[in-house]
Amino acid sequence: MKDLHIDLERFQEEGYLVVQGLLDPEEDLRPIREEYAALLDRLARRWYEEGRLSSAYEDLPFEPRLIKVSSETRGEYYSYIDISFTQTDVSDQMPMHHGPAVFHLLRNARLLDAVEQFIGPEIYSNPVQHVRIKPPESTLPKEMHGDSHVGVTAWHQDQGVVTEEADQSDILTVWLPVLDAPEEKGCLAVVPGSHKRGLISHCTPTAQLKHVYLRDELLGPDRVPVPMKAGDALFMDKMTMHGSLPNLSDGIRWSLDLRYNPIGQATGRPWFPGFVARSRAHPEQALDDPEEWGRLWDEAGAELMKGPTPIYNRWKTGDPLCA
Repeated sequence: MKDLHIDLERFQEEGYLVVQGLLDPEEDLRPIREEYAALLDRLARRWYEEGRLSSAYEDLPFEPRLIKVSSETRGEYYSYIDISFTQTDVSDQMPMHHGPAVFHLLRNARLLDAVEQFIGPEIYSNPVQHVRIKPPESTLPKEMHGDSHVGVTAWHQDQGVVTEEADQSDILTVWLPVLDAPEEKGCLAVVPGSHKRGLISHCTPTAQLKHVYLRDELLGPDRVPVPMKAGDALFMDKMTMHGSLPNLSDGIRWSLDLRYNPIGQATGRPWFPGFVARSRAHPEQALDDPEEWGRLWDEAGAELMKGPTPIYNRWKTGDPLCA
């Protein structure tokens, strides 16, 4: 995209930047939608046969079908659609999704052209990445409203969810809505300029918030919702405070949150497999095989099963201010 212009000055000042229309909703995102529709179909049929669902809901389109499956499985569908391990014990029963459409989006040329303007031409796909499909909050059990996988994402900084090894890494967050993400569907919200404050102490997960989080009084009053269209891309500094609004609509909020850093820098999750997404200096090093990507995750899981699950972030429990 020779005409792609990234306002780096604004990004450096505010800590985030929306690039409208970076991706084509049909050419770039329709393969994602089709791949996940096929995945949901397989899951719903299997779970119906196993007696976990009252119906396979074959007559429903993707959105209402996902909502029905989510409601009956109490959100357990989530790990089957994600592209990274959850922060729990890794076992041979942990499901994940590593389909070719997701892999090709991670390597999308237009996306990497933009990423290159932020971090340079030697681009590593950081394995701290997620696909999130969030149903309406009204359909979730109350205890799941604070589960960032399917409910509200608590306020945090992305540097706060990785280990100290990545403190000097130039990690860039990219948030991509697969469908339009207006405020009522639970779009992200940010605190402009908060990246300049450095890393703030986070609280450890609670029964209500199942993700490390920032205390509300540390955020300040300037919290800006960032509604987006499918095809837009939100770029964030690793220190930018952000969270999501609740999904108060009748539909799903579907997004990918990805991270990239320069090749050779620490990812903050050394147990998880990243890969070279682009290298101008050594293009032959870039991974172009989705099956190999899936194999890397299988190998990582097998290795993690040999010992206790690592601590994926730096925060300790017992902070009296978090009570």
